[in-house]
Amino acid sequence: MKKTAMKSVGQSIRKIDGMAIATGKPVYTEDLAMKQALVVKILRSPHAFAKIISIDTSRAEKLEGVECILTYKDVPKERFTLAGQSYPEPSPYDRLILDEIVRYVGDEVAIIAAVDEKTALQAMKKIKVDYEVLAPVLDFEQALGHASVVHPEDDLQVNFDIGLKSEHNIAASWKEEVGDVEEEFKQCSVVVEDVYYPQAQAHAMMETYRAFTHLDHMGRLVVVSSTQIPFHIRRQLARALQLPASKIRVMKPRIGGGFGGKQTGAVEVFAAIVTLKTGKPAIIIYDRKETFSCTTSRHAMRLKVRLGADQAGIIRAIDIHVLSDTGAYGEHAATVLSCVGHYTLPLYNKTRAVRFTGHAVYTNKMPGGAFRGYGATQGTFALESTVNKLAEKLGLDPTEVRLKNISKEGETFLTGQGVLLGSSSLDRCIEKGKELIGWKDKFPCRKIGNNKVRAVGMAITMQGSGIANIGTASVELRLNDDGYFTLLSGATDMGHGCDTILTQMAAEILEIPMDSIIFVAGDTDTSPYDPGSYASSTTYVAGTAVVKAATELKKKILEQGTKLLGVSPENAELDGLSVRTISGDKVLSLAKIAVLTVLGDGKLQLVSHATHGSEVSPPPYVAGFAEVEVDQETGKVELIDYVAVVDCGTVINPNLARIQAEGGIAQGIGMALYEEVTYNDIGKMATNTFMQYKIPCRKDVGKVRIAFEESYEPTGPFGAKSIGEVVANTPSPAIVHAVYNAVGVRVNHLPITPEKVFLAMQEL
Repeated sequence: MKKTAMKSVGQSIRKIDGMAIATGKPVYTEDLAMKQALVVKILRSPHAFAKIISIDTSRAEKLEGVECILTYKDVPKERFTLAGQSYPEPSPYDRLILDEIVRYVGDEVAIIAAVDEKTALQAMKKIKVDYEVLAPVLDFEQALGHASVVHPEDDLQVNFDIGLKSEHNIAASWKEEVGDVEEEFKQCSVVVEDVYYPQAQAHAMMETYRAFTHLDHMGRLVVVSSTQIPFHIRRQLARALQLPASKIRVMKPRIGGGFGGKQTGAVEVFAAIVTLKTGKPAIIIYDRKETFSCTTSRHAMRLKVRLGADQAGIIRAIDIHVLSDTGAYGEHAATVLSCVGHYTLPLYNKTRAVRFTGHAVYTNKMPGGAFRGYGATQGTFALESTVNKLAEKLGLDPTEVRLKNISKEGETFLTGQGVLLGSSSLDRCIEKGKELIGWKDKFPCRKIGNNKVRAVGMAITMQGSGIANIGTASVELRLNDDGYFTLLSGATDMGHGCDTILTQMAAEILEIPMDSIIFVAGDTDTSPYDPGSYASSTTYVAGTAVVKAATELKKKILEQGTKLLGVSPENAELDGLSVRTISGDKVLSLAKIAVLTVLGDGKLQLVSHATHGSEVSPPPYVAGFAEVEVDQETGKVELIDYVAVVDCGTVINPNLARIQAEGGIAQGIGMALYEEVTYNDIGKMATNTFMQYKIPCRKDVGKVRIAFEESYEPTGPFGAKSIGEVVANTPSPAIVHAVYNAVGVRVNHLPITPEKVFLAMQEL
C-alpha cells in the first residue's frame, strides 16, 4: 500500500518530555514523595532455602523512630503473583507478602519502617531470626526429581492448567507439535543438533525499583511507583492486601528504564502494607545490590535443538526442548517458556513437522522474570546457531539458507492456525544487511596479522506486536474549552518514547500541531485501561486505539463545526486548527468551536473513546550481522561492527526507532560477550554490583549501524508494527557464528569469554 506524505507520523520529532528529563526536572518517584514518609527496609534471608523457626523483633521495636516491624505472622495469607499480566494471570499464585519459608538468598523475612534510613537499618540489625536450614536446589538441571521441594505448600493456585507440578519442582510445562516430527527426520538428508545455554541476565536499568505510598483524604491507598504496569500493580495489591481495587490508586511518573524488570511488582506491596498498618506515608527504594539480587533476571535456560533439511537446504523438521530456570517463584514462568517456541518455530515455514516441549523449574535462586525479548532471545540464540551449523554441513551460505526458508508475506506457517502473514520485508533485511556488512568480501573470515582473525556471522529473528486476543488498550481524546486537546492513555512510557509516538499519531489524524495536545498517562484513576508497557504492544495496540479515537473525534468536530457554520458536512473540511467551507467564505476556529460547544444548554464537550485489541500479533523482523576480531593467542573477542536491519512496518519516528534498536542491540551484545548472573556454592549471588556484573560500555559495543526496511502492516496504525523487543535477539547467535568462523570454536554456553574461546581452541 502506498503511503501519502505525513506531517507528524514518519518524522523524527524529539520526545515531548525529553528536555524535562535532560535538565533534571523532578519527575521521578522519589522526587514526588512526601518528606515525612517512613523509610521502608527489608530484612532478607541469608540462606538459599530455610524455614523460619522464630523471629524476635522486641529489641528492634524499642528503638526510637521505629514505626512498624512486620513478619509473616502480621500479613495476609493470600497467595498471589507479582507478574504483571492480564487477568486471569497465567503465572502461579505462589507468593505471600512474607512467608515462613524463604526460598533464595535475599528473600523477604521482615519489613521495617522507621523515620529515617539510619534508624531502619539499625533496627534490622537487632532482629533475631532462627532458621532451620534446608538443602537448596541450585542447579536447574538437577531440579526435576530433586530431594528438596522448593514449594512444599499445598495452597498454590493457578488460573489455567500450565503444567504446574510443584512436588517435582515444575512451575510450568509446555508442548506444541504439528506433524510427525520423528518420521520427518527420517526423511531428511541432513540432521544437525546441539545444546545451548543462554544465561541469566540482569536488567541493569539506571533507576532502581522504588515506590511511595500514602492515604488520600478519602482513606484510599495511593501508590506512586516506577512501574511498567500500573493497572496490574493495582490488581496485585488488591489481592495481596485483601482490599477492593476501588480503594487503590496507582500512578506512574517518569521511569528510569525497566527492560521488563518493572513488569514485575518488586516493591509496591511492602510500602503499601506499611501505610495501611500505620496510616502514614512510606517510601521504599532498593539499592543497587537489592536490584541485582532481590528482584528478577532473564531466565537461564538449556535448549536442545534438532533440525532436519533436504539436500537443497530446505528445513523440513524442527525439534526444540527447553529447560527454564524460573528460580524461587513462578512469575512469567509459563509465558516466557511458551514464547521460546512461539517466536522461533514460525521463522521458517517450509517445515513439514515442528515440535516444542519444555519445563520451567523451581530452584532456590532469585526468580526469573520478564526481560526484553521474553523467551524469543533465548530461542533465537539456539535456533539460529543451529541453522548456521546446518548451513555449514550443507556447504551453503547461511544467508542463502535463510532466504530459501523464511516465511514470506501472504504465507502461513505450521503453528499459525492458518493466519496469513500480513507483512514482511525480512528478505530485503537480509540482503541489505549483507551489503552493509560487506558479507560477500568478508565471509567467512580473513587473517589480518598479529595472530588475529576477522570474521562475520549472522542471524535473523522475529517477535510479536502485542498479545493476540488478550492485550487491549483504551484511550480518551477530548477537545477542551480552550481549543487544545487532551489525550488520556494508560500506556506506560519508560523512556522509550511512547508518549511522543501516540501524540504524533493523534496529531496526524487531527491535522494539528503536536503541541496542541496535552498527553496524560499512567494513573489508574484518570487513565483508561491499558495493561502496560510490555509484549511490544504500545505502538501497535495503543497506537491503533489512538487512531480510532482521533478519527472519531475529527468526525465530531467537523459535524459540530458545520452545524455552527450553518453548512452541510460535505461542503466543509477540518483544516488544521479550524473548520472552513470548501469555498473558503466561512471559517470557525477550533477554539471558538470548543467554547460554543462546552457552554450553553444541552451542549456536550466533544470527546471520543476507543479500545483496541487485535486478533493477530504481526511479527517485526531483524536481520543481524556481526563482524568480530579474535586474538588467537588469548581468545579475546572484539566486536568491530554490528549491522541490524529492521522491519517494524512503518517507522513512526525514525530517531526514536533508531535509539530503541541501538539500545536493544547493546543489551544483546552484553548478553553475548559480557553479562552473566552467577551464584556461589551456597546460592548467594556473586554478581550483585556493577563491579562484578559487567555491562558493555560505549567502547565495548563498537560500531552499531541500524537500517530500516519498511513493510506495511495492514492491521497496524499507519502500517506500523513493534520494535521494542525484537532488536535484542540477534547479537548472541550472530556473534557466536562470527567467532566460529574466525577460529573454529562454537561457544554454546553464553557469554563468550576469552577463557572459553582460548580453552576450546586448545582442544581443536
